[in-house]
Amino acid sequence: MKRKALFPGTFDPFTNGHLDVVNKGLILFDEIVIAIGTNSSKKEMFSIEQRIEWIKKIFKTKSQVSVIAYSGLTVQICQEVGAEFILRGLRTVSDFEYERQIALVNESLVQHIQSVFVMSGQENSIVSSTIIRDLIKHGGDFKRYLPSEIVIP
Repeated sequence: MKRKALFPGTFDPFTNGHLDVVNKGLILFDEIVIAIGTNSSKKEMFSIEQRIEWIKKIFKTKSQVSVIAYSGLTVQICQEVGAEFILRGLRTVSDFEYERQIALVNESLVQHIQSVFVMSGQENSIVSSTIIRDLIKHGGDFKRYLPSEIVIP
């Protein structure tokens, strides 16, 4: 049986940290579905269509990675796409506490879907989409934090 994971997030934009998590996830899983969700507490900089296009470019040679947009509960999307795992990346201890709470709620909703955490590499531990958006807005050097397939003028 194939091991399939869902990697949910807003990915606004998709960073080298996200890329690191997916590449580590590919060691563990046969297939990863990157699921772009909407977060009512975040103001998005890039359209979902743009983010999907970028992610497809990044993984164009990796058929085991796909991308979808979704709304609703992550565990429901897992069930819809047949994923038994939720892949999440951790940068800091505070990430762990936040992700742990979500994982426990998800498990209480659907017991057979398990969250799996991977650590981002040290070089990506400072990278977050929020920081990247601020760099973009204020003319900072953001390109080194993004995969080369993402071109932002």
